[in-house]
Amino acid sequence: EEEEGDSSSEKASADSSDSDEQGDTETSDEEAGEGEFWGIPALPSPRSPLELGFCSPLGLAGAGPQLSPSCCPQLASSSLVLQEWFRLSSQKSSVPDTVANHLLAFAEVSPALLAHVVNLADGNGNTALHYSVSHSNFHIVRLLLDTGVCNVDHQNKAGYTALMLAALAAVEQEDDMNMVRRLFSMGNVNAKASQAGQTALMLAVSHGRQEMVEALLACGADVNLQDEEGSTALMCACEHGRVETVKLLLAQPTCDISIVDSVSLCSPGAFTRLHPPPRALGAQRNQIRATSGASPQHQATVYVPLAC
Repeated sequence: EEEEGDSSSEKASADSSDSDEQGDTETSDEEAGEGEFWGIPALPSPRSPLELGFCSPLGLAGAGPQLSPSCCPQLASSSLVLQEWFRLSSQKSSVPDTVANHLLAFAEVSPALLAHVVNLADGNGNTALHYSVSHSNFHIVRLLLDTGVCNVDHQNKAGYTALMLAALAAVEQEDDMNMVRRLFSMGNVNAKASQAGQTALMLAVSHGRQEMVEALLACGADVNLQDEEGSTALMCACEHGRVETVKLLLAQPTCDISIVDSVSLCSPGAFTRLHPPPRALGAQRNQIRATSGASPQHQATVYVPLAC
């Protein structure tokens, strides 16, 4: 009986020891799980009018910064940097002073690190510059441009650059417009988006951003570039009834009114005669030619529309 009692006691002690070890293991696993991402909250998805609608300039509908899954410590660290950077720099409510402090810290570590972080792109290919422009956070745009390492011609997955988004941005102050002009002067104003092949000038024209049209032309935007359907900025202005924009484009010395599109977007019945026609532009420059694939001799002459 004494031997059986000792055996039972040893067994109970062993079970207790195993239980303690298991408990320690569970506690350790739990602690590791809590500290995996150092308590950094998930990055909210930046929202702006430009992000609404399928195939918007910023990617799929409602899509914000998307992070790649972490499959190793190196990728986990990189993902954390990406997440934190977009959290502080790419929100509508982002604080310029906070962004400035981080940029200074990155620069003190190394210029290479600064360039890497400034040009980080999310799952849709958008950088902090894309989001700052789309949110009209021009103070942050200035900080990014001031680094001297910001790639202003980076295209997201939809093929749009921050410069193209700037052509659609809401500008309320002259300082903001000056920042837009600076961005236009630093980038390729004639780059085409991979979707439909539109340029920043075409986007500004179609959305009625006259001030942006003027700024783009001043920075060398080509009025004769054609999108995938063969349309030019002038055809775009006619299609949307932008009378003042049509006048501005026709006044450009290089504007070629003989260009024809490939799918007859400017049909003869789409427009009405502008009355009275602007005398300063001359009779020939008041008319826009459209075609349905016919030769120049068979093109129909149409006129600038009065309004949409």
